Order: sequence, then C-alpha cells, then structure tokens
Amino acid sequence: MSTEVVMPQMGESIAEGTITKWLKIVGERVERDEPLFEISTDKVDAEIPSPAAGTLTEVRFKEGDTVDVNTVVAVLDGGSGGASETPPTAFAGAPPKNEAAPPAFPAPSSVPAPPAAATPPPQLKVAAPLRTEAVRPELQRPPAQAATAAETSATARPVTAQPAGNGGSTATAEELRKTKSSPLVRKIAQEHGVDIAKLDGTGLSGRVTKNDILSFIESGAPADAAPGTAAAAPRSTAPIAPASEFAPASATKSAEGDRVESMTLMRKKIAEHMVQSRRTSAHVTTVYEIDMTAVAKLRDQHKDSFLEQTGAKLTFMPFIFQAVIKGLRKFPVFNAQVSADQIIYKRDINLGMAVALDWGLIVPVIKRADDLSISGLARAANDLADRARTKHLKPDEVAGGTFTITNPGVFGGLFGTPIINQPQLAILGVGKIEKRAKVITSPEGDDYLAIRWMAYFALSFDHRVIDGADAERFLAYVKEALESADFDL
Repeated sequence: MSTEVVMPQMGESIAEGTITKWLKIVGERVERDEPLFEISTDKVDAEIPSPAAGTLTEVRFKEGDTVDVNTVVAVLDGGSGGASETPPTAFAGAPPKNEAAPPAFPAPSSVPAPPAAATPPPQLKVAAPLRTEAVRPELQRPPAQAATAAETSATARPVTAQPAGNGGSTATAEELRKTKSSPLVRKIAQEHGVDIAKLDGTGLSGRVTKNDILSFIESGAPADAAPGTAAAAPRSTAPIAPASEFAPASATKSAEGDRVESMTLMRKKIAEHMVQSRRTSAHVTTVYEIDMTAVAKLRDQHKDSFLEQTGAKLTFMPFIFQAVIKGLRKFPVFNAQVSADQIIYKRDINLGMAVALDWGLIVPVIKRADDLSISGLARAANDLADRARTKHLKPDEVAGGTFTITNPGVFGGLFGTPIINQPQLAILGVGKIEKRAKVITSPEGDDYLAIRWMAYFALSFDHRVIDGADAERFLAYVKEALESADFDL
C-alpha cells in the first residue's frame, strides 16, 4: 500500500513551502514520525516527519523547489504487498502507468524544451506532480538567469490555459498568480499598487513569490497598477528610501581564490527583514548600566530548587522578562504598533526572544507573557529555545510578538544597537552580565568601591511614535525593577 506525502500547511497564511533538504534517499526505509525532509516558509524552518512507515520509492521535487501546500512531494511504499495506489515512476517526468500523459505545453522560444526522458541523478527520482500544471521553464534555468528574469520582467508572456489541479475547470496563468500567490505577496502588491497578474513569477505554475515582488519593486520598473488598489492603498507614515541606497553593490565580483556561496533561505529572509525595518522606523538607541546584584542573589537562592523541580536552569533572563513586562504595563506605547496614521495599543504582551542558531536567527514568541510568573517564563523560554534549535517550532510560535528582547551578552558583547523587529516599536538588547567595580555611596555619604554584577541594557525605539523622554522613563523603570528585585517566583 502506498502513502502519498504532501507539503503540509504550516499556518493559515502560508500557501507554499520550499524543500531545503531531503533527509532520506529513494530506496531508504523510513519509520512513522521519523524526519523525512526539511522545509522553509515565510514564518519558520521545520523538519517534516513521515506520515507512515515504509520505503521511500519516489521523490517528486528536488531540494530548493518551492511547492504549494497539499501537493504530493513523495511516495512511500508500505511493503504490505497490496495494490499500490501510486505506482513508482520509472524516470523523471514519466506519467503513472495506465494514465494518459498530460498534454505538452509550448515553451518560450528562448528556452529549449527539456528531453522527454532525461535520466535522473543517482538515488533520486523526480516526477511531475499528478494532475498539476507543467513545471514552468523558469524553474529549470540556472540561478543567475532565473534571478534576472524575476527582476526585469514587467509584462506577462502569452500563456496557454492549463488544467486546474482538480482536473476540471481551467485557469489562466494570470488568474493563478492572483489567486494562488501567498497572502503576503498579495498584500505587498496591493500596498505598492502592483498588479501581480502582470508579473512573470518564478514559483510553481508561474506564481509570484515574495522574492519576485520585492525584486520587481526594488528594480523600479513600471507596472500596471492593480485595479482599485493604488488609490485605496494607505499612505505610509514613513517615506521609503530609494532601493539603491540599500541594494547590495551589483558590481562586486569574485576574484581568484574567493569562496562564493548562495544565501540560505533564512539568510535571505533576515536580510529582507533588517532592511525593511531600517526603511520603516526612525531608529534611536539609549543605553543604561544596571546593577544586577540583587537579581543574582535571588537567583542563587532558588536555582537549585528550580533545577530539581523543572529540570531546567534558572537564568537571568526570566527576571529581565518580568521587569520588561512591568515596564510595558506602565508605558503601553512600547507594546504598540503603527498602522498608517494610527497607533494600535496591543492588549496582550507577547514577548519575542531572539535565539541564535548555527544557521541564522529566529525569534520565537512567549504569548500572553504578562500572565506568567518567573517560573512560567523560564519554562516557556527554555521550551521555545530548545525547539527552535531542533526545528520543531510552529509558525504561530514565531508570530504575533509585541516587544522583543535580544541577548548579545551571552556571547560576551557589552551592548549593541539592535534593529527593531517589525511591526513592533522597540527592542531591548541585554549585554554581558559580569562583575565590575562600582562606586557605592553609604547612607552617611561615604564613597567606596564594591564588586557588583553589572550589565548594559540598550533600548532601540521608533522615534516616529516614541519620544526620547518616554524611552528614558521606560528604561529607568526597568532599571529600578531589576535593582530592587521585587519578584515572586
């Protein structure tokens, strides 16, 4: 009995996923719930477990392919000896046995059609998905050619109507781009008055991907405005700087002996988000030195019992989370977001915590953090960090944050100027907590040196909404909360 493995939908707003790595090869045995392949989406990277035990008999997409959700990406043979629902494909692109081959579609004259029966790479069989549109020739171009096509194409080529996925009604390429592109892509297109039906997408079946729409906007090429969208799109409260100010220098070339590697999908997303944040917010950073000695003593009193009860270490971070939560309640503008010319004060406090990975950075979110105690915050933070490092986070666990805390101090950094995590209005960077000499004044007015646990805290805030005086008051309030260490575990 064969089992079809589909691209899972990792969230309501996610319409596609990119296969980043196959963890098994054709012919290899896989157990139920054993990781089968890795994917990357707009929200999260994740390992996808096998839905059943069996032998991997067919892989329909290669690493790097972007696939619609619910599309069959692989087939497992359970080895029960029963009739197979999906006969194994003999070679790449071959139709299933006893089923008519899909009609051929004309390829653009500039791109030669692939051979009808190309020999697949060793240990990998790639077949076209059943009853889906033919793979667009753009996907078969070398990366450099595909990128050029995505950046320069402003009008659609004539495309023959292709069969819809259900084998019934037909849809044109323009309709597919409008209806099948992800909600994020459609939102970006609407905000910039771009009709995605006029763009030549590099995604499956000609879908316009996020990279396509961003590359097109940055290219400055003219495009037909989407009907009724350009006039209705809200005016941005912050002017967007010309793309050329942020675009990498295109003239850079590698020299002999240089090592060149493509950006990973996660690195591309980080780059996009960082540049977008600098374009959007008026970044200002203020730095305070905070005495963490009282927190260190409180932590020392409870760390052993906490480890015994929970199996996790009690670090400084849950105390910092709690102090920040108190500050967000006192100064709600730091727990707000901007929509056009409106400020939205968020009801819930959802704390984002930056987690460094060997392959990038991710920000899982502690939801309703204001409802948690120090112990609850510690358990939530440890759980999210562990699952972030093992690629077991869900998309909704990296979304919805209202304020972010990053901790460069864990690597020894004293302080930095963190970039705001959009659409939030502020981010707090925690420097290294270490023993330093501090001048202490006694009640009698005498000064003396003492060894104290000290750290620098850097608050970056959006000056469009938050005034400098408010930022100073907020960070001073957090400083007082930590130095007094009035916490309940």
